[in-house]
Amino acid sequence: MGREQWKKIWVGSAGNMVEWFDWFVYATFAVYFADSFFPEGNETANLMNTMGIFAVGFFMRPVGGWLLGRIGDRRGRKAALTLTVTLMSASAVLIAIAPTYDVAGYGGVAVLLVARLLQGLSVGGEYAASATYLTEASAPHRRGFASSFQYVSMTAGQLIGLGLQIILQRNMSDAALHSWGWRIPFIVGALGAAIVFYLRRSMLETEVYAESGAAEQEDRGTLKALWQHKREAFLVMALTMGGTVAYYTYTTYLTKFLSKSAGMEKSTASLVSFCALFVFMCIQPLAGLLSDRIGRRPLLITFAVGSTFLTVPIMTMLKHAGTFWPAFGLALLALVVVTGYTSINACVKAELFPTGIRALGVALPYAIANALFGGTAEYVALWFKKSGVESGFYWYVAGCAAVSLVVYLTMRETRDIDLGRVGADRRTGQAAPAESSGATSVTPAS
Repeated sequence: MGREQWKKIWVGSAGNMVEWFDWFVYATFAVYFADSFFPEGNETANLMNTMGIFAVGFFMRPVGGWLLGRIGDRRGRKAALTLTVTLMSASAVLIAIAPTYDVAGYGGVAVLLVARLLQGLSVGGEYAASATYLTEASAPHRRGFASSFQYVSMTAGQLIGLGLQIILQRNMSDAALHSWGWRIPFIVGALGAAIVFYLRRSMLETEVYAESGAAEQEDRGTLKALWQHKREAFLVMALTMGGTVAYYTYTTYLTKFLSKSAGMEKSTASLVSFCALFVFMCIQPLAGLLSDRIGRRPLLITFAVGSTFLTVPIMTMLKHAGTFWPAFGLALLALVVVTGYTSINACVKAELFPTGIRALGVALPYAIANALFGGTAEYVALWFKKSGVESGFYWYVAGCAAVSLVVYLTMRETRDIDLGRVGADRRTGQAAPAESSGATSVTPAS
């Protein structure tokens, strides 16, 4: 890949990294600030309340998916990507200055809730905008590879958050972290978002969008236009279901599971997550390249089969891992399985829709599925734990993967589809031709 191609990947991914740093920092630092916004009481109940607010952010993602997906299809990918990072910066600032229960009663919860609503709006649009940009701006024979950097950047954001957590744990007392130290990562996130906003102002629009005539289509980015592709929209929801539950189980929830259920020290649990996620991040492009050679479906099917049959034994053994190395090995195994979904799901979804509805088509159904399954994963896990049947959550994750497996087995292959001709069969009665292997460039946004 040439220098220009790497530049497009960097521009499309940098904001995604900051967005997901802010998003995941809430989850990874929740164990420190959960008791700050609620009256003294049961620690698990307070954590459930805090993660309930985390889930609320997911339920705003469909709204963000609709709003920012519409902007992405009507005003361009650049406009949507710039707005998402602006919203995320504002939400990070709000969390950083939110007053505790001792200072403002439930007023702090209200500020926390508003911040999570803004984050939900932002991330709801960021996923689709970055997925669409990375897919459209890459060479046709490297779409899997280029789009895999969405999860590279997402994971990098989480790793930075975990790394910062480890540094703070080693240099601050537990009392200081619970008192005020948890605010530091949100300040860092706000500053990072401001830098990315500057970078995105000079990014280029994709040539696929510029040449498609999407900007002149009257119904571009509308729910009416999306309804004409309702089969693809439902397909996005179904193929997302298993992947998003598994991803959040082994990323944001893993640290809490190891510390609360497996009895590990918080610092050890964080280190396990950090090391496993680092390897996970590094193998995303390799899996993306593999999909460019053998297709998307084989990787998706491998993920679903592995997650369906391995989740229960992996989670059961993780609960009794006890020390770093067994926990690291099991967590890494789980994340290698999940890679079959994470490395390529962005381009698979983008490849299903025509250019004029691509951002909204990816954003809204994905956000709905994420809200229903990804956003509630930790809350469901804690509910099973509080009910005394924690193993029920393991079966829940496996069941969601099994549903997605059925979808993967029956869906069409999307690797060779021509992005500029998606939907041509509906308009002309002919199938869209496969793309050549030439590069797809970007052009300056108007």
